[in-house]
Amino acid sequence: MDDNNTVGRRRFVTGAMATVAGAATSPLWGTQGARAAAPSLVGAAAGRNVAIFGAGMGGLSAAHELAERGFQVTVYERKTLGGKSRSIPVPGTGAGGRQDLPGEHGFRFFPGFYQNLPDTMSRIPFGSGTVRDNLVAATLEVIAYKGKELRVPIPGDVGGVLTPEAIRDYLRTALTALTTVPILQIDFFLSKLITFVTSGPRRRLGQWENMAFSDFIKADIMSQEYRDLLVHMFTASLVAAQPDKANTRTMGLMFEALIFSGLGLGPYGPPDQVLNGPSSDVWITPWINHLTSMGVQFKVGWTATGLDYSGGRITGVRVTDPSGAAGTVTADHYVAAMPVERLQPLLTPALKSADPALARLGLLETDWMNGVMIYLKEPRPIAEGHLIYAATPWALTSISQAQFWSNDFAATYGDGRATDCLSLDLSDWNTPGILFGKTAKQCTRPQIVQEVLAQVRSALPGGAAMLPDSIVHSWFVDPAITGEGTAAVANEEPLLINTPSSWSNRPGATTRIPNLFLAADYVRNSINLATMEGGNEAGRMAANAIMDAARSSATRARLFELYLPREFDAIYDSDDIRYLLGLPNRFDLLSPYWPGRT
Repeated sequence: MDDNNTVGRRRFVTGAMATVAGAATSPLWGTQGARAAAPSLVGAAAGRNVAIFGAGMGGLSAAHELAERGFQVTVYERKTLGGKSRSIPVPGTGAGGRQDLPGEHGFRFFPGFYQNLPDTMSRIPFGSGTVRDNLVAATLEVIAYKGKELRVPIPGDVGGVLTPEAIRDYLRTALTALTTVPILQIDFFLSKLITFVTSGPRRRLGQWENMAFSDFIKADIMSQEYRDLLVHMFTASLVAAQPDKANTRTMGLMFEALIFSGLGLGPYGPPDQVLNGPSSDVWITPWINHLTSMGVQFKVGWTATGLDYSGGRITGVRVTDPSGAAGTVTADHYVAAMPVERLQPLLTPALKSADPALARLGLLETDWMNGVMIYLKEPRPIAEGHLIYAATPWALTSISQAQFWSNDFAATYGDGRATDCLSLDLSDWNTPGILFGKTAKQCTRPQIVQEVLAQVRSALPGGAAMLPDSIVHSWFVDPAITGEGTAAVANEEPLLINTPSSWSNRPGATTRIPNLFLAADYVRNSINLATMEGGNEAGRMAANAIMDAARSSATRARLFELYLPREFDAIYDSDDIRYLLGLPNRFDLLSPYWPGRT
């Protein structure tokens, strides 16, 4: 943990930044470990009855923290418990006593820098242990690029004292060995990464939050290999964001966290972790059962249709139940844990006037990242971890599931003939493919699968022989996609994307309405990306704010933050001064062709 002087200095800087941003209660800057909960805007004593609308990551996390502390919690969910994190079995595919084939919104990825979510998982019983025991480490990342396979060992070590130069040199060795990007361009890219890693909190929020990532790394003037292997691969493939739309602060945080995790720094776990079974079986269902045992009530098929507002407070939430009957839910505290696109239509002019932050939700943007599962008659453990198909038009990534699962795939699922599942995320739905010349949105479901297979085969060495049609058993496309192949194509479960300056449009977990709280991944959080970790942290913040409102004496939910090395404290402070003086970060360069600097 930090010593008191270090923590004090960082808290001072954080406070100054938050004042500049007009968001003093928002997490902006990390410490090593946990931080105190943000102060609540409410002060009056209140009851302990909580109504949560939305049973995704934010809603379940808030329910968990509150139930552990004796609050009465009811969760209302219009669709299915678990949100985007749930499993989606393929209906009618089970035979001979087997379960239906397992589908997902997209494969699960638990990077080592997740801390809030694993902490919650460690408090969910599973067998003789906990759900956290169901996380297993992947040992190898693979990048498939135009028929070549680049194998990336996950663990690393700078081999001495941690300095910006040591990190740069380590990454330079790794990237030079793996890619065909010209060495001067690799050096420039690394100089930009180190620029971010050494940036102080003022520059991160004041400069990098407001700059597109493509401008930061000069994608437009570099080679195609640079754009394929160092830009699009880590933006569109991993976080469903186009580099010209995503802001530098968000992308920089992800790069930084991945680097520190890969180097084994701080409190982080193994860099790449996956579940040892379908998400609902080994995580979500045990979680629901545990919450139920603590008194949480779940009402599935209940849809929030309006918020009643009077006297400066929410007086009720209008709902329809599974039969379509209308009614009103009343509680002491209300948590909106639904996605931003679901909350916006419920916000009346009066609510937006009461809290302008709610009005700004309409300025946030979303994009698509959905799953495609291809079930195979023969196991294909192509990589012992996640596989990135660089330069594929649809920004594909995948993982071969069966190698990580603790059960016998064929004996457990389907008709007994499917032995593996190649689980893919399709992250770019707007670029024409190589088979039909259509975007994913323009393709029918069978065409989506054919196009995905064609792109995977083109990227893998010997791809056609590795994944012939003869071993394809069946397939599944996320049912959140509707109207595919028509002008009415839609996605019921899009993802928030962090466009430049979007932080100013994102609210905190508290609102100016004293009994309304927010718990979803668009809430300002430390990881600053639409992730399971971000949703979990938002749920914790909402729970803490409700405890403040209720004048609860219970210990607040712990809030973890991304790791930052204490060795860089002086560097951060120096860069803050440079930023205030209008000077660039000392590692930043004007020329894109700079081989290195000490």
